[in-house]
Parts: sequence; C-alpha cells; structure tokens
Amino acid sequence: MLTFHSEDTKKRQAKTELHAGELVAPFECPERVDIVIDRVRKVGLGEIRSPDAYGLDPVLAVHDRRYIEFLENACDDWAAAGFKGEPIPSIWPTRRLRDDVIPANIDGRIGYYALAAETSLCLGTFAAAQASKDIALSALDHVMRTGEPAFGLCRPPGHHAAVDQFGGYCFFNNAAIAAQHALNNGMKKVAILDIDFHHGNGTQDIFYERDDVLFLSLHGDPRDEFPYFLGFADETGRGKGEGFNVNYPLPSGTDYATWASTLDDAIQRIAAYQAEILIVSLGVDTFENDPISSFKLKSEDYIDCGRRLKALGIPTTFLLEGGYAVEEIGINTVNVLTGFEGT
Repeated sequence: MLTFHSEDTKKRQAKTELHAGELVAPFECPERVDIVIDRVRKVGLGEIRSPDAYGLDPVLAVHDRRYIEFLENACDDWAAAGFKGEPIPSIWPTRRLRDDVIPANIDGRIGYYALAAETSLCLGTFAAAQASKDIALSALDHVMRTGEPAFGLCRPPGHHAAVDQFGGYCFFNNAAIAAQHALNNGMKKVAILDIDFHHGNGTQDIFYERDDVLFLSLHGDPRDEFPYFLGFADETGRGKGEGFNVNYPLPSGTDYATWASTLDDAIQRIAAYQAEILIVSLGVDTFENDPISSFKLKSEDYIDCGRRLKALGIPTTFLLEGGYAVEEIGINTVNVLTGFEGT
C-alpha cells in the first residue's frame, strides 16, 4: 500500500494543551508521525511518497474563507496584541450571547472560531495543516486514479474541524476536503467512515444537509466523551441529508466484540449506499491503553478491522486521525493497513 508522508506535518510544534485543569504538553505531538512512518518501513507496507501541493482551493470548497484567513494570521495577530504564550481561546459565543458578530480583538476572535479550549495555536500550525490536507488529497487522487488503496499520514488530524471551527487538534478537515475533491472529480457517491474514538463532529457539520456523502461514525458516547455536544444517535441528517448521517455512540469500556459488531452494521450501510469510494478517518485511540480514551481494543484487533473493511470491495483511502498511546500508534495504525492488504 502506498503511503503519503511529509516532514512539513511536524511544523506544528505546540507547547501547551489545557487538560484536566492543567497546561500540559499536547497529546497530539510530532513524534506520532515518526513512530507511524518507522512502522510503515519496518513491515515493508510499500512505497512512501511525498504529496503534491494543492493550494487552498480544495480547503475553501468546505471551509469558510474568513475562518481560513483567521487561521493563517492568528499567531501574528496574537503577538501584535502583546499577548504572551500560545494563543488559546478563553471565551465563546455561547447561549445568551450573539454569534453574528466576529470580534476585532484577537482574544475574542479565537473564541469565535474555536470549538474548545484544549487546542492551542502556534506558528507552524497553518503550514502543517496545509501539508496534512495535501497528503489527504494525494492519497485520494491515487485511489481514484488506480483503484488501489492508499494511506495518508495526516498530521494535524482533521475530523473535529467544522466549516468555521477548529479544536480537538484539528484545523482543516482532511476527510471532508478529500470527499469534496472526489465529488468535484466525477464521483457521485462518497462514504466517510470515522472509526476514531471521538465523534467526527466537524465532518458531520460539513455534510449534514447533503445526500452525496454518507457519513458514519463509531465513537464514545458524547454524554461522557469529547466533543460532548454532538454525536448522538438521533442526529441523522437534515433536509436532503436526512438518513445520510449515522452515529454509533458506544459506552466507556466497549470491547472489540461489541465494536466490531457495530462496525459490521456500518459496513452493511456503506454497501447498501453503493459508495464508489470510501474514506476512512482512521483513529486508533480506541486502543485499550490510550491516555484520553476509554475503549478496550487490543493491537491485534486492528488487523481484523482492516480485513472487515477490505471485504467491502470499494476503493479505499485511509487518513490518520487520532491515537495518543504514542508507543503503540505505529503498530495499531499499520495493523489496520496490513489487515486490509491481507499481509
């Protein structure tokens, strides 16, 4: 299987994350890329290729232009305002406040565009997000051109990034950008399967009123898990999109037998939809030792996951999302891919 990878994804070198009331080193760290690519090489998964450059047009096809301009300039604006440290949001247009006015002050503007307070910005964020979406698009183009599977080693991840919001370590929604690119290049039916531990709220937001992308997400119950305010089973789409959004919230402690049975249901829905191409938001934070998740999958379970996805017989693009048990992220990610390959 071809892997797309760029060292530019490591330009995001954030120092701070707000976690459990403390500022800590971010769980989403550059070392994740090195560990996964080392595992790709160790098992001989296949050729590793640098991505092509696609510019911002594919990003603007799914994200708000003012949001993208904000991301590009936020760190400079923060420094110009005289603020110290890394930009972190501190106020939001929540209930009882207006959300139709974008603040001029960078402190308010960060809150306007932020999903949550845990994700700081840093000078390399925009460049890393650019590289990450280039990886996703290059992998997708390879799959569309050849019918062969491909793996995009994306960093930062993308599935929490909504039309005009960042958070959950996500800035550009790589899977959504790739799906829209597929539609713009002749595909009629695209499926996105999100198997990250956390709900893909951003992907749902982007496609919620559309019937040309089937979105399915297996994740921790949002009553107990981030992002808390989206990802419930009764969210099934709106308007033309009714029935094209499928959420599978699962309880803390879910084991592989239960998770795999749920995956089988999602696979059956994808087959019934007759998707022409499948994009897998591949998070391996479902692992039993992940530091910020609560499912109980073991490393060998990811091999079987890959086998089940292969049985669909659909051209498939894998894009890395979460996974924060850093020592095992390479094993677990590549196990899905080798299971899919049958190796």
